[in-house]
Amino acid sequence: MRRIASLGGLVLGLALGSAVPAAAAGSATRATHGCAKTLTRDIPARPAAAPSGSAVMNKLLDLSGSKRDAAVRDQLLAGNVPGFLRDLAPVRFSGTEPDGSKVEVTICVTPDYLAVGNDRDFVRVPLGLPAAAEVADRFGFLLPTPKMVDAIYRQAQVRLAPSPMQPGRMMTSTAYLLRHNHTVQSQRARLGVSQDELTAGDKKDVVLSARLRRAPGKVAIYGWHRSNGRPIQPLSTVHVARYADYSHGIRLVSDTAFVNGKPVPLATVMQDPKLAALISREGPIAKPRQLLASLYR
Repeated sequence: MRRIASLGGLVLGLALGSAVPAAAAGSATRATHGCAKTLTRDIPARPAAAPSGSAVMNKLLDLSGSKRDAAVRDQLLAGNVPGFLRDLAPVRFSGTEPDGSKVEVTICVTPDYLAVGNDRDFVRVPLGLPAAAEVADRFGFLLPTPKMVDAIYRQAQVRLAPSPMQPGRMMTSTAYLLRHNHTVQSQRARLGVSQDELTAGDKKDVVLSARLRRAPGKVAIYGWHRSNGRPIQPLSTVHVARYADYSHGIRLVSDTAFVNGKPVPLATVMQDPKLAALISREGPIAKPRQLLASLYR
């Protein structure tokens, strides 16, 4: 067993259930698992004159909700995304086919939650579901399922202890998300770990769930795992779709997955009656790309 950096005490690096431990981090290793930078080719190059994350968010201190989302979305779609988020990390799942043959599915995920800015000055940006879905779709990605979120946590090289803030009306403010971003950065600084290491525990996830078809106009959230591996947030569709507070994060999952090493659209895996159970506790999710697009169009 290997040790994994954690602020919540020593954590063992054995994955549970159908997920298997991630390979060592690093671009070269990730490329051997298929998670090459070509999978981020639909994310525009960051313009040389793009503002830093703090500069973007300081201009949005008086905004929240859909108005802030629109400004952040425009920055992201223009390529104002840190370089480390373009270095995807593999997360693997293993299982057995009905005929007894082994199967392994690898998904490729951003090493941390979506952020605006550069590698030295960036801010993790909570987004309402319409903006999150549009950015993911335009970049050629999907949002994770709750089962993917669990596996990401188990296989993460860096696990941060959740740091909830006082609940109240300020939860959705820009000032709150900036404070929480500073807290997360301070946690990482104390660990002395590289920014491109697969990281979890710092946010709840906005997730893709079949429940969204039964709860139109809502957002599905899940996760924010404690150091014991249990999530603070069970799968919920309580909030309206445009709601986002400081605790929400947007983890992107490439729409190219690998089944026994061969590239396959992740949407195909999610719909496959035999493979879907590996990555979704809800079983097959019909037409996930169309579902994602419907959330913002």
